[in-house]
Amino acid sequence: MARTVKILIQTTIPRRTDDWSIESLSLMRQELAQIDEPGVRFEVVSRDRAADPTSADPVLSRLDESGFDELWLFALDQGEGLVSADCSGIVRFRQRGGGILSVRDHQDMGASLLTLGSVGAAHHFQSKNPEPDPERRAPDDTETPSISWPNYHSGRNGDFQVITVVEPLHELLRNPDSPSGRIEYLPAHVHEGAVAPPPGDASARTIARGCSQTTGRYFNLIVAIERSMDGHGNHLGRAVAESSFHHFADYNWDPARSCPSFVTEPAGSALKKHPRAAADIRRYVRNLAFWLAPARGEVG
Repeated sequence: MARTVKILIQTTIPRRTDDWSIESLSLMRQELAQIDEPGVRFEVVSRDRAADPTSADPVLSRLDESGFDELWLFALDQGEGLVSADCSGIVRFRQRGGGILSVRDHQDMGASLLTLGSVGAAHHFQSKNPEPDPERRAPDDTETPSISWPNYHSGRNGDFQVITVVEPLHELLRNPDSPSGRIEYLPAHVHEGAVAPPPGDASARTIARGCSQTTGRYFNLIVAIERSMDGHGNHLGRAVAESSFHHFADYNWDPARSCPSFVTEPAGSALKKHPRAAADIRRYVRNLAFWLAPARGEVG
């Protein structure tokens, strides 16, 4: 019998006009729905946060009681996206073996992730949990003065970046269809956030880095957190901390797609014109879906 893996794709903001929302992630959702692999199928549900940001979200706050196996959490808030009940539901979900993708962006965007234990500790923001190196607490992107650090400039929206794989090669970055056998490209973004393995967490490591197109400075793109057991005997699910939701946004995969009016930077088009780069990001999405799935018998 085929195994069904249920994925919840969720933002931390209510649906608003002229803003990012779950609708801006439609191409990624389509990619997940098209995965065809013997013995497993993926069922995807996507939603924005409940309309009242001061009250518990009815799904996140009870996520541990749901049939979901994975949470792909797109933190698009400025620190207010998760209330305590939401955080508790998500933490309990991971304690039951659920897999979590946590994604944010520049400066303090997505700072509500810091309430999620070791998953949140993998994210650095400006006003909370900043990068430990003081020299990195300065703007990197100079195209948009209104957006401050961390804001690593890996390229224009719509272009791709060449990533540096951190050895040993992690299975999330394998691509048997690539000549190199690995994922080499991800979508670029003009101001990415900062991620790093939480200090003292042996289950976490950086698996890919990007390079700033303005300063030449390397920065972390992806932190992978393996399954582990916490001090209470809970078998924690796998998790990934990602520097920018723009790696998955429709607008970055195809700039002909709409974006909010506050996005004013000139867009590129290299990703759409480069089949290997486009194939890499599709493969990465597929790898995430399989890797984050709980061991059999856990969660859903």
